[in-house]
Amino acid sequence: MVKELNPLVSICIPTYNGEKYIEEALNSAIIQTYTNLEIIISDDASIDRTIEIINSYRNLSSIPFYIYHHIPDGIGSNWNNCVKKAKGKYIKFLFQDDVLLPTCVEQMVQLAVINDNVGMVYCKRKFIYDKNDNFSIEWIKWCGNLHSSWKSLSVREGIINGKECLKDEYLLYAPKNKFGEPTAVLINKKVFNKIGYFNENLKQTLDLEFWWRVLNCFDVGFIDKELVFFRLHRDQATQLNSNNQINELEKLSKFCYDKLFWRLHPKTRWNLFKSYGVLCKLYRKLKKI
Repeated sequence: MVKELNPLVSICIPTYNGEKYIEEALNSAIIQTYTNLEIIISDDASIDRTIEIINSYRNLSSIPFYIYHHIPDGIGSNWNNCVKKAKGKYIKFLFQDDVLLPTCVEQMVQLAVINDNVGMVYCKRKFIYDKNDNFSIEWIKWCGNLHSSWKSLSVREGIINGKECLKDEYLLYAPKNKFGEPTAVLINKKVFNKIGYFNENLKQTLDLEFWWRVLNCFDVGFIDKELVFFRLHRDQATQLNSNNQINELEKLSKFCYDKLFWRLHPKTRWNLFKSYGVLCKLYRKLKKI
């Protein structure tokens, strides 16, 4: 099969009241060294200048811009709307407050086209944050080098077997998201046809749940370079500390038990069985009698 060396990439930008940072995001999109691009905007009824700013960029670039007005129904619905409207072979998310380095898309595509079983490619991240904000400083210490958070898996630049990731003993250890945010990932659009879209019932961990589903069916590519800027700010700090995330992490553990159990490390399976296995639940009930 002849490989497509210059496939169309859809830069997908879900927006909502993003006037503060959207210009930085758009600037980083239109100066990409990779040229076969389209830009997909799915806007959740912004009431600020977001759409006005986006429209002004249509005249600054030869890249096709498509703006879709989406009825707000949660962040997952907006992400999925971007994907459904995209025509590209690959989906490159760019969140409204993040930034792509100029060679980001080019380098990700170069790795993605090597093997048709690569479902997604991810990279290391740089961070934009208030140097006086203790939460951001501690978060970066804990989550700055996600690719080194495995126990046995030695992640080097190149292609990684997805099922080997699921087998690692530290899969469910913090930080659970060992791939990063969607801005740091390029996704082959055929992945969505195989495993479905982002889970719209999740608010905080929908990317992580999606990554795990990708690992179950595809390999992943890793680029050992910082190709994106991920912005940390107070709104995100509030979200990351919310009870919703704690509840969703519990749901994700149950998802692993129900859907991925036999792919996992024996110790992980045992820990999940103790929490969700019928016999263990019955034993705990009998102990209380």
